[in-house]
Amino acid sequence: MLTYRNWLTPFNSFEFEQNVRNVACSAYPEYPTRSQNEGGFSLWIDRQVMKILKQVSGIDVSQNELVVSLGRMHEDLTTEIHAYKTFPNNEKGFESLIQWAGKLMVAETPVKYVMEATGVYHERLAYYLTDKGHLVSIVKPNKVSNFAKTLETKTITDKTASQAIVLFGLEKQVTIWKKPKQLYRNLRQVTRERGQLIEARTGLKNQLHAEQSEAFPSKKSIDRMQVRIELLNSQEKEIMHEIADYIKQDKEVSENIKLICTVPGIGVLTAATILSETNEFELITNKRQLASYAGLDVQEKQSGTSVKGKPRISKKGNKHLRKAMHLPALAAIRHDERFKAIFARLVQRHGIKMKAVVAVQRKLLELVYTIYKTNKPYDKEYLKQTKDNGQSKKAD
Repeated sequence: MLTYRNWLTPFNSFEFEQNVRNVACSAYPEYPTRSQNEGGFSLWIDRQVMKILKQVSGIDVSQNELVVSLGRMHEDLTTEIHAYKTFPNNEKGFESLIQWAGKLMVAETPVKYVMEATGVYHERLAYYLTDKGHLVSIVKPNKVSNFAKTLETKTITDKTASQAIVLFGLEKQVTIWKKPKQLYRNLRQVTRERGQLIEARTGLKNQLHAEQSEAFPSKKSIDRMQVRIELLNSQEKEIMHEIADYIKQDKEVSENIKLICTVPGIGVLTAATILSETNEFELITNKRQLASYAGLDVQEKQSGTSVKGKPRISKKGNKHLRKAMHLPALAAIRHDERFKAIFARLVQRHGIKMKAVVAVQRKLLELVYTIYKTNKPYDKEYLKQTKDNGQSKKAD
């Protein structure tokens, strides 16, 4: 038999929950309504009193818009995405983003602003947040896209992309980004400009050759092409002088470039490109990470006996750094006995010359990293001395 007291208890509990729910909705706009909160009121209350281990703002960046989701990880390692909003990709939008996130995030736990490296559109936001003292992480798009596949998201929108970035930042260990020195920013801009200029000049030279090889070439077209090629030649000389001037501005950078140039095939332009593209190896901790950053890491696809793909380099890295290593690798193969032997051995093994050249590129880049970290110039006799010492120890 249901007594008055037994009947009153569930009624009072229900009324209490409703009243607190109303207060929670007014105090926390992100708190879901009863129909949205299938887990119940008690789960939400538990999460509010739990310690928050991580807070992440995941930002999907486009040319004109920032799509932002906020997420957090509780001490029981559960994650939740509790807010979503869009902002313009300009300084006013950046300021609004910080204010909005500040209202919805817990002050005791630091917030990481995680974004993909989307061309150049993310750079202004990254510099703005870093200058304001916020923690910023920039991740490669392929890492986030591979992670998003594990979420089984059927629809792909800007919102789901920002949510995937949030969960990636919460569940993975992301590196804090540091803005490069002004000198390296300048060097990176001019070395990349030179690369674009070289590509344009190569295309013009090919067009000129085709025009001159025709049965009835147009003299005026040839003259215009030659004028443009001369202009690009003069601009390249101007850029090379500019690079030299930048290097002279910093004595430490100048010494580092001289040190790197002791490596076979590496010149001033390549050394400046490597240091500027890696920000002086600031976030590089080992050779494997450097190879991955340059996209020179090897990918293999093998499963059982039926699936066995050819190993290939991933090319999912910094294309400017990868391109800068091509000509130095060819020069090292021609003029250095060590790299000539490496090239010959690899060609003998699989018969593919370009594959051997790529392997030399990677070894050269790793050697530059070692030279920079040890602060010791390249020694041609190092390997020979090591072998001689080993043989003498065996003899003893």
